[in-house]
Amino acid sequence: MADTLKVLAQTNPGASSLTDAYTVAASTTVMVNTLTIANRSAVATSYRVTVAVAGAADDPKHYLFYDVPIMGNCTHCYHLGVTLATTEKIRVWATLATLTFNFFGVEIT
Repeated sequence: MADTLKVLAQTNPGASSLTDAYTVAASTTVMVNTLTIANRSAVATSYRVTVAVAGAADDPKHYLFYDVPIMGNCTHCYHLGVTLATTEKIRVWATLATLTFNFFGVEIT
């Protein structure tokens, strides 16, 4: 087994569009350690983050964060410790297209 520390995903989703940010590759387990969300605008907005088991369609039980407000020119940082298996997906959503999501962690192959 090899552990690879890495940037798992960086995404800037369109407004009001649930977007796949990261899908766990075959024969891989992932530990998502850190998530940062940066609002690149002076306008406040909000965001959502989901984890879809086996890449399932969106379901209310998948949400880690739901409609969390973020002020303009602000960054939120979370230390998660979330583990994911093959085919599981992280999805993100933003009210405005001004948010950048970065996921950092370890891929175990």
